[in-house]
Amino acid sequence: MHARMYSVGALLAFLVPSLAGAWPVDVAVSLESGKERFQKLSALDWVEVEDPAVVTAEVLSGSNELLLTGQKEGRTLLLLYAEGRFAVWRLTVGNPPAEDVAPRLAAARKACPDLKATQGAERSLTATVKDAPCRAALLEVLRTDAFTARDLELTFELPALQDQLRSMGEALQPLGLEARYSGAGLVMSGTTDREGWRKALWELFRRSTGRVPLEDRVEVKEAPEPPAAAPDAGPAVVAEPPVPVEILKPAPVKRPRNKSR
Repeated sequence: MHARMYSVGALLAFLVPSLAGAWPVDVAVSLESGKERFQKLSALDWVEVEDPAVVTAEVLSGSNELLLTGQKEGRTLLLLYAEGRFAVWRLTVGNPPAEDVAPRLAAARKACPDLKATQGAERSLTATVKDAPCRAALLEVLRTDAFTARDLELTFELPALQDQLRSMGEALQPLGLEARYSGAGLVMSGTTDREGWRKALWELFRRSTGRVPLEDRVEVKEAPEPPAAAPDAGPAVVAEPPVPVEILKPAPVKRPRNKSR
C-alpha cells in the first residue's frame, strides 16, 4: 500500500480556508535601530511582536497601516492577524551575526534524500517530508533566514503529517483546543480566551513545516469586565460615644395648707 502524499505547493491555489503561517516566515523585513518604517496592508486586525525589546509594532488607528520601530540590533518575529488569516514576518534590526545554514542543510539532505535547495537570488527548496526525522531536520533549516514560505515546494507523506499533528496536539491541549486534518487542511477548534488563542497561533507556526491551510473554528471568550467601583461616599463618619446625661427629677412642690376660719 502506498502512503498517502500531499503536495502543499500544488494545493494552496485551490484551497479556500485561510493559510496559517509556519516555518519559514512569510516575509523578511530589514529595519534600522531608532528608525520607523510604515507598512501599508490590505487588511489588519492586530499584531503581536515576539520580542518588543528588538522591534515595536503599532497598528495605526483608522487605517491598515503598520508602524514598525527598530529598538536595538537583533532578530524577532511578528504575528499579524486579519480577517481570519495570520502570517508571521521576520524582523531584523541592523546586522546581527549571520546564521550558518550549511550544516543544517547537510543534516536535512541526509534525513530527506530527495531534498534540493538553491540559495542566492533564485532561492528554492523542494523535498518529500517522509517521516518525523526528516520533518525535524527541515524545521532546523527553515528557522533560519535562508528561505521564506514562497521559496518552498514540499510533499508530505502520512507519517510526517501524523508526527506534525501529534506535536500540535501537545501544544494545543493545555489551551483547551484541538487540531485535526481535513484533507490537506488543518482544522483548529475549541474554546479559549484571547491570550490562549494567540498562543495557539504561535504554536501552529512553530510546529508546522511549510505553510498549512488552516480553518480556524476557535471560539474566543472575552474576559469579563471588572465590577464597577462603588461611588466615593467621602470620609467615613465616626460616631462619638454618647455623652451621659443625668436626668434630674423635679423637686416636690410644697403647697400651703388652707387656714381654717
